[in-house]
Amino acid sequence: MELNDKVAIVTGAASGIGKAIATRYVRAGARIVVADLNLDAASSAARAIDPSGRSMGVAMNVTDEVAVNAGVAAAVAKYGKVDILVSNAGIQIVDPIESFTLADWKKLLAIHLDGAFLTTRACLPHMYKAGSGSVIYMGSVHSKEASVLKAPYVTAKHGLIGLAKVVAKEGAAHGVRANVICPGFVRTPLVEKQIPEQAKELGISEDDVVRKVMLKDTVDGQFTTVDDVAEVALLFASFPTNALTGQSLVVSHGWFMQ
Repeated sequence: MELNDKVAIVTGAASGIGKAIATRYVRAGARIVVADLNLDAASSAARAIDPSGRSMGVAMNVTDEVAVNAGVAAAVAKYGKVDILVSNAGIQIVDPIESFTLADWKKLLAIHLDGAFLTTRACLPHMYKAGSGSVIYMGSVHSKEASVLKAPYVTAKHGLIGLAKVVAKEGAAHGVRANVICPGFVRTPLVEKQIPEQAKELGISEDDVVRKVMLKDTVDGQFTTVDDVAEVALLFASFPTNALTGQSLVVSHGWFMQ
């Protein structure tokens, strides 16, 4: 699977899953735009991913229409096109519904759903002009299943599947595909933060959160890795035809099977 001279924008790519995907894409021959809230972090990650200049960092608040459009414009100004969008930026806020604030609800939905919409809308004209492209959304097993304490996250991740299906339908005539990666728990800072939070809310130990909540339904009690997710991202980005579009692929050590 090769991405020779393809240009990929990866949001939330200064660390974690996004950085792993960007790194894998560079190894496959792509040029990378690391988009993140903090320009210094994005630029530092871009240099670490590929010191030769085949990657660049841009500041991008994915909930800000002006910032998204400016970041995509900067990518096109440097590389001339956009072939791949990985909408990966996300956060997690854990709380029961009865105490979830409206501000936190809106914040989480904005980052996951508004961010996916705004980055997609900014990239599609360039993909349509080229007659090809791949849009990849970072969903979750929570795109398929629900868990306690995660109402807006589950809602947002379900919503990404709907958005991908519409993009797949509309983009087909232009050679643009859209798919969703649905990882299980990946031990990133986002997940590390949840462990003590869930332990407190559920009244159990942090070890029990890992064994009895996060990994209890996997086939082997193992976390999904960032490299696991990056390989699926490479598959979606490099697939050559519309045969693979509008789909969601779960990567979860068997936590969710379909």
